[in-house]
Amino acid sequence: MFTTINGNKLYYEIHGNPEGETIFFIHGAPGLGDCRGDIKAFSPLGDQYRLVFMDMRGSGRSEGKPPFTHEQWTTDIEEMRKTIVGGPIKILGGSYGGFLTLEYVLRYPENVTHVMLRDTGSNSNFDHLSVDRALNSNLPGIEEDGIRRLFDGKVESNEELKRMFVAIQPLYTVKFDEEAVKERMDSIYYRYETHNFAFRSNKPEFNLDDDLHKIAVPVLVTVGRHDWITPVECSELIAEKIPNSQLVIFENSGHSPQHEENEAYLQLVRKFLSKVSTPAAK
Repeated sequence: MFTTINGNKLYYEIHGNPEGETIFFIHGAPGLGDCRGDIKAFSPLGDQYRLVFMDMRGSGRSEGKPPFTHEQWTTDIEEMRKTIVGGPIKILGGSYGGFLTLEYVLRYPENVTHVMLRDTGSNSNFDHLSVDRALNSNLPGIEEDGIRRLFDGKVESNEELKRMFVAIQPLYTVKFDEEAVKERMDSIYYRYETHNFAFRSNKPEFNLDDDLHKIAVPVLVTVGRHDWITPVECSELIAEKIPNSQLVIFENSGHSPQHEENEAYLQLVRKFLSKVSTPAAK
């Protein structure tokens, strides 16, 4: 379905129990990601919850009117919440979607009861670790100039973005399924302008560390032990700074434990969401 939010047409899907409490899912990888991965991973939760999936402005099937700032994206999430729900929501964001989820709950704390973060960070200080891991992997197709252009937001075309993204795929998971990855790479809506803005303009200034203590609702922080792009250290820092948080490390996963250890991940989410939302002690 499509709806116009803040002057931009957004694609979204609603799954699950129409009488259940609502969970919003915020995908990562601006200009590369969309809601299909979250739908695949989290649809089983629909037996109990109402699930709202959306392609963010400039990604997937959504229209791409600038700006692609964190302020604009979180405003879009809030307007979607008003349109679909009206009341408070639970929210789950992965990778770059975790950046936006953290910013959303800091901007609109009264509208969130539970926060779930998956393989994400609260600052951009870890990018050099990711670049180093990519360069040290000796994977074919990964060259220093290319990987730095990717992380610096200087990609020149959708074709170049695809070529670079394909090259780094073996880094993302513990077990690499070449055929499945090729199928997924060919299905992506490549939007290099969105990617470039996110990495060139947003990420260099991204740092929420000094504000994390303000988050009072329960927060679940999860990460794959072998995550190369948002390493475990990032999640450990978030959990350390948010008072009412729980950190779980998935030992047999890379960047996507919601897929790599799906059954265990869903079980954890159900258990976490069964908790009553109460403010953290001051």
